[in-house]
Amino acid sequence: MAWCSLRSLNAQSFDMLALRKRSPLAAVGIGCASLACSKLFRSTSSKHSTPFASLSTSADASLKEVVDTDKAPAALGPYSQAIQANNLLFVSGVLGLAPETGDFVSDFVEDQTVQVMKNMGEILKAGGADYSSVVKTTIMLADLGDFQKVNEIYGKYFPSCPPARSTYQVAALPKNAKVEIECIAALPKAY
Repeated sequence: MAWCSLRSLNAQSFDMLALRKRSPLAAVGIGCASLACSKLFRSTSSKHSTPFASLSTSADASLKEVVDTDKAPAALGPYSQAIQANNLLFVSGVLGLAPETGDFVSDFVEDQTVQVMKNMGEILKAGGADYSSVVKTTIMLADLGDFQKVNEIYGKYFPSCPPARSTYQVAALPKNAKVEIECIAALPKAY
């Protein structure tokens, strides 16, 4: 399906029966989106030339771009350092590895956190963003007891407007890391 705006989203846009046979969960999701959009569209005034909200989806792979830099450690598996899609940059989980060696900078959570943030900064820069562009982060810790140590370092990178964030203790991290951080950044709109 190509771009789908609120105005063009309607029941005739989808062959729901055929979609249900192929993927029941996708049909439910699209059906809910269609229902929500039709209710939203009906509630908007006809005086407005564009609705106040829109739902857009795309199956077009050309709308996403891989972001890769040698100034941050290479991905450890079949994933990208980051993906740019529309006006968002999705940065994969970053570890405290030195880009030159692929080894941890140290076994201490403080040193790993500093290196995570440096690596993240390089990936953000390669994707056309910086720390101020970050709107959401997720921090994964091997030990939640390190929460305060990581917070102190992390906070230095977001002094004026910290992004939304979740922090979890996980059973294990790749290569027995102490900390891993992923983020989403908003990019300036291209007009």
